[in-house]
Amino acid sequence: MRVNYAIVFVSDMDCSIAFYRDTLGLALRFESAYWTEFETEGATLALHAAESADGERFDSEHPTAGHCRPGFSVPDLRGFHDRMLERGVRCLREPSDVAGSLVAQYADPDGLSISVGEYAPPSSETHHS
Repeated sequence: MRVNYAIVFVSDMDCSIAFYRDTLGLALRFESAYWTEFETEGATLALHAAESADGERFDSEHPTAGHCRPGFSVPDLRGFHDRMLERGVRCLREPSDVAGSLVAQYADPDGLSISVGEYAPPSSETHHS
């Protein structure tokens, strides 16, 4: 089983689109005032407006802005970390070893915690048997 999508409830769609597209560098697949999708390597990240059409907050059965915690993987976490700091992204946890993996956490415009881990890119060497 793998993660197929993550939905992030946001208070300001335009601000969140700019963050995920321009700051994090995700490719925009679809955009609307209430639902936006980004392409990632393997799963869809969807943004959902956290307010109803008349501006009222959803009731307690529906998530409000800042709910969800998407996780991403990058081949060079330290380089990614430097880019996030240069772009003014708030770091919640500096890159550190967590159970044998290098992991950091950052905050999106609504304060949502985003986990980013480092993965080893596939070796370009071909092994012959």
